[in-house]
Amino acid sequence: MAAKRSGARSKRSQQISERLQPVQEPRSEPLLSRERIVATAVELLDAQGVDGLTMRRLADRLGSGVMSLYWHVDNKEDVFDLALDSVLEYRGPPQIVASQDWRGEIVHMLEDWRASMLRHPWSASLLPRRALGPNILGRLELLSKTLSRAGVADADVNVAIWSLWNYVMGATITRASFDLSDADRAAAQQRLTRLSERYPTIERSRLLLDNDWDGAFLKGLGFLLDGLSPR
Repeated sequence: MAAKRSGARSKRSQQISERLQPVQEPRSEPLLSRERIVATAVELLDAQGVDGLTMRRLADRLGSGVMSLYWHVDNKEDVFDLALDSVLEYRGPPQIVASQDWRGEIVHMLEDWRASMLRHPWSASLLPRRALGPNILGRLELLSKTLSRAGVADADVNVAIWSLWNYVMGATITRASFDLSDADRAAAQQRLTRLSERYPTIERSRLLLDNDWDGAFLKGLGFLLDGLSPR
């Protein structure tokens, strides 16, 4: 009888112990939102480039199922459009007061544009072939207004905008893809020196050793703006 009572107490003790264990709530997917999807897509693009973004990888990073993404975005192309536009947001210069320095405004605008794309090099390859979102359209609208206020004729505004667009895109893509080391540059310049009779001007200017990307961008932009200055 004692053994039987002892067994019963042991069973009740086990039952009580089981009831006191914390209840394991079923795991649910993290809350999704378009903003979180876009931010995570930007992280994935920064890490793996355009070819590295798939809906499966994006869902894995978010700890979600692939089909859950489609409640917030249409498809991968939509993700590309949203991610691109998100990194091209422009908040303008810190001064709130309207400036009369139209050149300074344009320089700030285009420096910021270039810097945004260099922080996210994949954006330069996507921009020419994606739908233009509100942030890039806002940049172009502000650029157009600034040029008009500077006195650029309406008939020339489009040419001016595309000229500046081409300059920024070319400068960004070249900088992002030009990854020669200092040693490679020095070796290339040495080869150029041996061929100085054929290429005397660029050898004399030591073109292949010039890596002042920011300075060259600003100076070249100055040349363009000189040409746009109202006569």
